[in-house]
Amino acid sequence: MATVFSRIISGELPGRFVYRDDTVVAFLSIGPVAWGHTLVVPVEEVDQWVDASPELWAHLNEVAQLVGRAMVTVTGAARAGYLIAGFEIPHTHIHVFGADDMRGYQLAAIDVSEEEMERAQAELRAALRELGAGDHVPA
Repeated sequence: MATVFSRIISGELPGRFVYRDDTVVAFLSIGPVAWGHTLVVPVEEVDQWVDASPELWAHLNEVAQLVGRAMVTVTGAARAGYLIAGFEIPHTHIHVFGADDMRGYQLAAIDVSEEEMERAQAELRAALRELGAGDHVPA
């Protein structure tokens, strides 16, 4: 059975994508710990990050770093938070979020309106285009 992430990637379930290429996607978390909280996910269903091929793992981190740069730009946060947990969905994913302290690392969701989710998606897409990833930013 496909994971919920595979269903989002295929379009079966909605997702607010900010990045997409043939092997990696990035979309906003539905349980954000901070405004703009984004998940970087391989298209391939890989349960644990330690099981990803070295090439896939390198590309996931390259995209996470790019999203992290965009995150700092659009949030004004001191740092881009990066976290791998993986207990809630058996599909490798990296959490990227703006962080000024350690609160986001507890993965306690905050309340974000639909309008704020749309704004986060638009601003992250714009920042990713500015960082040169325009070919992989959905329209």
